[in-house]
Amino acid sequence: MEYAKLLPAPLVFKAFKYTVYTLLTLNIFLFYQEESLATAQTFSQGISLQNIIQGFAATIDTAAWVLLLLVFELETSLLDDRVLRRPGVQTAFLAIRAFSYGFILYACYGYLSKILLTYNISPFEVADVCSLVGQGFASIHTLDEYPPLDAQSCSRLAEAGLYKLNGQQLIGSASDWRAIQWLAWVDVINSVTWIIVVVVLEVDVWLQLRGRFSGLVMAVSKYFKMVLYSILLAAAAYWWLLGDFLDFWDSFLWIVAFFFIELNLFQWQAETEAEASVPT
Repeated sequence: MEYAKLLPAPLVFKAFKYTVYTLLTLNIFLFYQEESLATAQTFSQGISLQNIIQGFAATIDTAAWVLLLLVFELETSLLDDRVLRRPGVQTAFLAIRAFSYGFILYACYGYLSKILLTYNISPFEVADVCSLVGQGFASIHTLDEYPPLDAQSCSRLAEAGLYKLNGQQLIGSASDWRAIQWLAWVDVINSVTWIIVVVVLEVDVWLQLRGRFSGLVMAVSKYFKMVLYSILLAAAAYWWLLGDFLDFWDSFLWIVAFFFIELNLFQWQAETEAEASVPT
């Protein structure tokens, strides 16, 4: 079939795959909701266009990745090789890639900026931290959750040395700040690792379209990506242990989604080899 190169998988498998893709699309809105609440505290005077990537790095990153995932699904599963080699299709995919990678790199810069933000703190002296309740102060729960200071959180902070985000009314103990600094570093490691994964995948697709994706190349690519996916799994496990469910859930879904892309690529390569072995 010229316009469709569908995997010979059961309907339930395809339904599961596209359910995962749909859930990843939904995560765009979940991250936007979470980051909107967080920026109300980290940018209480209002967020500028220049700082929007610091406040909404995960939202922008997820949206760009969903668009890129669509491209990979079309290339490795839904479109025939002859369609993919058409100049118009290649130009369209190149434009989508440039757009997606631009925002993915921009989001990676946003994660780096967020690290710097979490280190922009100074000691905060106050005789009675509970006297700050109702005055617009917030405490740290996790990297993107800063609930208003209340009786419970102030009592927890009463005996701790406090640090305040410079220019904002966000306070926490030294251990609170260290925790979100570690989370910010994990965000960067996760982002950079995913960028390397798709670079390897782009090379795989490029070689496949040119008939150069040999068994040896596949083995090397598979080994390299196993190392990268191990790092991603470690990041997901870290989020799970800290109770950051949304980051864990999003990471888990992305690993599953790209597992489907890897299956598509494997099937694509097998079909190409089968076609090449047929006498003409």
